[in-house]
Amino acid sequence: MFVYNQEIQETPCEPGVTRKILCYSEELMMCEITFEKGAKGNFHSHTHLQITYIAEGSFSFTIGDETKIVNKGDSVYMPSDITHGVTCLEAGKLVDVFSPMRKDFLKTE
Repeated sequence: MFVYNQEIQETPCEPGVTRKILCYSEELMMCEITFEKGAKGNFHSHTHLQITYIAEGSFSFTIGDETKIVNKGDSVYMPSDITHGVTCLEAGKLVDVFSPMRKDFLKTE
């Protein structure tokens, strides 16, 4: 029921990007993604619903055909099966929430 960030092992993703799985159940998963300036979250899509909160930094998000800059305190929503990607403009952290949980993330832990 309680998860302590300092006890979670980081998983490398793309260059300059790491992920921590914070909490999850079958229906829901929350992850913290840390980006170095200039790092990219490559374009992809998935069946999961996703909401992302910008905890720190500045990012250029592309969702479908739309690109916008988001900053600390902002959030974005990615519907199922929509192509999306991100470029980090200022080093920062994202908090991603998925429904249902991303079983594919557990295989890399």
